[in-house]
Amino acid sequence: MSESVHLCLSDLIDQDLTSYEYFHSLPADVRQQVEESDVRTFSELQACAEEYR
Repeated sequence: MSESVHLCLSDLIDQDLTSYEYFHSLPADVRQQVEESDVRTFSELQACAEEYR
């Protein structure tokens, strides 16, 4: 099963419930850093968030 690639972070969290829940569970400062990154998949979201934790 391949991972869905979205246009941008907003599209990802709008279209993928797991990504939405994960993103909103992050601390505010980490969310802000993730928003500034070019995240398009759930795995990229996780990797980016771990980088800023």
